Amino acid sequence: MNDTQKTAVIGGGAWGTALAMMLAQNHDDVLLWAREKKVVDDINQNHRNAIFLPNRALSSAIKATANIAELRNRNIILVVAPAQHVRATLTALMPSDAALILCAKGIEAQSQKLLYEVAAQICPNNDIAVLSGPTFAHEVAANKPGAVTFACDNPVLGKALIAAIATSTFRPYYSDDVIGAEIGGAVKNVLAIGCGVVEGAGLGLNARAALIARGYAEMLRYGLAKGARPETMAGLSGLGDLVLSCSSDNSRNFALGIGLGQGQSATDLLSNRLSVAEGAQTAPVLQKSAQSLGVDMPIVDAVCTLLSGDSNVEDVVKTLLSRPLKSE
Repeated sequence: MNDTQKTAVIGGGAWGTALAMMLAQNHDDVLLWAREKKVVDDINQNHRNAIFLPNRALSSAIKATANIAELRNRNIILVVAPAQHVRATLTALMPSDAALILCAKGIEAQSQKLLYEVAAQICPNNDIAVLSGPTFAHEVAANKPGAVTFACDNPVLGKALIAAIATSTFRPYYSDDVIGAEIGGAVKNVLAIGCGVVEGAGLGLNARAALIARGYAEMLRYGLAKGARPETMAGLSGLGDLVLSCSSDNSRNFALGIGLGQGQSATDLLSNRLSVAEGAQTAPVLQKSAQSLGVDMPIVDAVCTLLSGDSNVEDVVKTLLSRPLKSE
């Protein structure tokens, strides 16, 4: 991989735009696909994405299109479509022989498959990797330092792709544990909602710290049951992303949890959002998957009851606090 590689990004939201800005530091031809015509026009005419990433000037190397077929001649494509749209998006993209880097975080609802498994099914002849870790889009766009897990089961390919996308401030660390990288990103979104609930309900920092620690235990149990390695769960895409997402209302999932903790309904909160809080869609899928594996995830269960409206915050907290005392 080198500077002549043609790169692209699927997804014109804040994260997709930030990643396009990152790619533009190394590549002079970055094509971004967005569904919204206003976003495409704004990028091409004004070098901005005022809807999803305001107050950031974009490099002239970034061009936008609403026609996904235009991406088929690209060599490297970062897939930033929401988790529940990855299947349809990749189906529309094919045929393409690009290396696909999955940057969304979630589990497909209809199949309970990880996004890597979905991509492998739709694109069996493509090289596929996963990028996941503690990253807020506005900080990546501002060129602030950060690090991510870059997972690929082919180390030669993985390191070549890392060389193609890394910058002086965006540092990918290679792993061959694709399952672990995906699970960390998916589960932390659900746990971030729970931490937001703690914040919104005014339950205190002690409670948030306890939820992060016990939530990490749930993430680890689930990851091991799915075949992930514990060191991946303890790394950037697991614990690292969990700490970030559970600590700031810049996290869409944390912000959703704050609203729930303040007594607002999930329906109202989600209907008023411009961007996707992936954890809301991942939570019930994760719950079913954990149950099928016999993995106990009480915090995930609690988040599900709040999202469904089947219980209120006070009752959920009482349920969690009344669980039997046991060894850590």
